[in-house]
Amino acid sequence: MGKVNTKTHIGNLLLSRGIVDEDQLDLAIKILSEEPDESSRRLGQILHQDLNLDRHTIMKAIADIYAFDEVFEGVEKLDEAKIQKIKKYVEDLPKEIIDELVHQKAIPVKKTSKTLTIAAADPSDPKLSSIISKLNFKEFDISYCRYELIDDILSKVYEQKNEFLDLLEDIDMEQGQISDVEEDVDEDEIDAEINQSMLNSLIEGMLVEGVRRGVSDMHIIPSGNTTTDIRFRTDGKLQLWHQQKSVKPEAIIAVVKDKTRNVDRFERDSSQDGFIQRPVDGHNIRYRVSIMPMVGAQFERKFESVVIRILDDREVITDLNILGLQKKAKEDFVKAIEKPSGIVIITGPTGSGKSTTLVAALYYVIDPTKNVLTVEEPVEYLIQGARQLKISNNMSFEQAIRGILRHDPDIVLVGEMRDLQTAEVAIKMANTGHLTFSTLHTNDAPSAVSRLYKMGIEPFLIANAVNLIMAQRLVRRLCSCKEVYEPHPETLRGIGFTDEEIEENTFYKPVGCEKCHDTGYKGRAAIMEALYFTKEVKRIILESGGEIDEERIKENAIKNGMLTLRASGRERIKNGLTSVEEIMAITVED
Repeated sequence: MGKVNTKTHIGNLLLSRGIVDEDQLDLAIKILSEEPDESSRRLGQILHQDLNLDRHTIMKAIADIYAFDEVFEGVEKLDEAKIQKIKKYVEDLPKEIIDELVHQKAIPVKKTSKTLTIAAADPSDPKLSSIISKLNFKEFDISYCRYELIDDILSKVYEQKNEFLDLLEDIDMEQGQISDVEEDVDEDEIDAEINQSMLNSLIEGMLVEGVRRGVSDMHIIPSGNTTTDIRFRTDGKLQLWHQQKSVKPEAIIAVVKDKTRNVDRFERDSSQDGFIQRPVDGHNIRYRVSIMPMVGAQFERKFESVVIRILDDREVITDLNILGLQKKAKEDFVKAIEKPSGIVIITGPTGSGKSTTLVAALYYVIDPTKNVLTVEEPVEYLIQGARQLKISNNMSFEQAIRGILRHDPDIVLVGEMRDLQTAEVAIKMANTGHLTFSTLHTNDAPSAVSRLYKMGIEPFLIANAVNLIMAQRLVRRLCSCKEVYEPHPETLRGIGFTDEEIEENTFYKPVGCEKCHDTGYKGRAAIMEALYFTKEVKRIILESGGEIDEERIKENAIKNGMLTLRASGRERIKNGLTSVEEIMAITVED
């Protein structure tokens, strides 16, 4: 509680100044008390991130309390002369230290022979002093600067160059042009194209750019005889990043294959999986590569589709508080994973954040006294403190599942219950004193009970083994460029808002700016439906005859406080996190 005690004084000062009310402060202190010791989140961040209070109001008040001056007060954008001065300061300082400052949203804004002034979005951040102390200045000052202005300054003075894309611009794109079509793939011709530095720069530039843009997947798709599209999936949506013309798609795919381990460049008729590893901005990034043969307009051409998943360990969420679970869902989820045995199941389609939730749950329960085993295919992220079993030609997923019980486990993660055999082993482990985690592909939480039953698991085993089933989806967060508007009342009633809620709440729509690449959205948040297995839910399952009564389970859970996916989405709308249209697109009627 020591960390919390050091913050209550700041909280009380914010309260006395009317910046927060008692309920908000109590909730923020409670969240802070639940943060793990290694968490670096501070009270101001919690008030903004978890309670949605205005960032500038909070951080300006905290800066005043700590007696930090504000620079560029009331200024929306700096003029060009000031930007150029700051750019010179940035260029004069060591790049590695500037990189660290930028990561903390800080930048040098004034410099003399003895003194350096740093503007920071959070001047109370204790990391700043240790970073600045590495510089050769007798004195330094830290000042407060509004977050949005810092962001704007950084976008103009700090450029993360992609040297591969720079090289690409210098090359005459037409030099790759080749004759249109031949009956068979000419390997020598493809080799000639591969040898061009242009294609190497294109693929390397794509790998770097994908990481820097926070992309989840990169798609390389032949779209013509000599045309290839490269699409990035950002916040769940695919967008065209680059279209390469005048080069055969086979040549681009061959470059990718040459960079990928465990794939055969000359195999074009079957699917292949491999991986790439690259250091990007000082961090080792893994890329999972999937290659599939596809049909083109010319049947004699051997076109292939490539999808590359970016696996950046920095994006792994190891803290349940940062995961963003809503209040009741979080209480039930924590209660379920704190039990010594039983199974916790996460459901949802591909790309709904199931793995992210499971990894955060594992980190919550892992400790050195427990043997934690995972069986995943493929393994996406390395989990500290867990033994992640390796699936290969010598040990299949099914063999690993069968063998895991002989490996003295305490906690087990089964990546997916894909068939009766897998589900039976997972349920058996849950019923024999092991805490088990797994996933299923179902639309909502109650239908996961039916799925297990239809797979062949007896109702009494389901009732006794399951602690909680949580369905989840990811919805796009509105960018800060969002605007207030009034949706049609019937639209709001259609997703479950009452007339009173329509009257009381403010609704926002996406707009689009440079920061969000004109999409109106930046980042994603989870909505969830957490079905905790109470005695009543277990009784309903045990009383099921030949059919699981999903509706009865759902009604009982809602009566006990469970939010459906759509109800969870309504809360996100009320908080101003997402739009009405996004929730309508992602969820179905309750």
